[in-house]
Amino acid sequence: MTLYSPAQSLDQPRTGDSQRRFDIVTIGLHWATVTLIAGLFGSAWLLLASDREHAAMLLTIHRSLGVLTWAVAIVRLGWRFSYAYLPPFPQNMPKVQQRLAKTSEYGLYALLLFQPLTGLAQSLARGRHFMLFAWQVPKVMAGDKPLTMFFHQIHTVSAWVLLALIGLHILAALFHRFVLRDEVLQSMLPWRATPATGPAPKSF
Repeated sequence: MTLYSPAQSLDQPRTGDSQRRFDIVTIGLHWATVTLIAGLFGSAWLLLASDREHAAMLLTIHRSLGVLTWAVAIVRLGWRFSYAYLPPFPQNMPKVQQRLAKTSEYGLYALLLFQPLTGLAQSLARGRHFMLFAWQVPKVMAGDKPLTMFFHQIHTVSAWVLLALIGLHILAALFHRFVLRDEVLQSMLPWRATPATGPAPKSF
């Protein structure tokens, strides 16, 4: 989770809890992405266990959520590099860890943009019309089974890579919260959380 943006130097100085939190738009887009990704993986796993009767509906849901995820990722990048407030890294966070956090974030963005495109390419390579939201996407090419399988394999591998990065992202956030006890996790929560401090001293 990157907590610094070159654009933040243009912001007015902030004090108190707001200085340690992302802006409300960034937080909203983050959790919208989380919801969409959960829907994508959920619909994909249900699709594996579904019968033919429900497969078409699940595919439509999966494709539609993929397009929404792609659109939200573009909006997030546009907001991030223009108006977003990204709080600085904790002062005691090593430079190596900061670079790893940035690399992980850019990797997540890249996959959020790439993954839906591979799914769309797979659908187009089938050479059939398909539903996207309430609209029917027409057939644009003759069916190409090898090309369809190629995009299917890429889509599957990149999905596992995305899942692995998400897992690392979650583990890193929990590590900051419960081991390092800093404000990294709280900075992206949709509610204001109290710092993860040690037990309060006893009063006598």
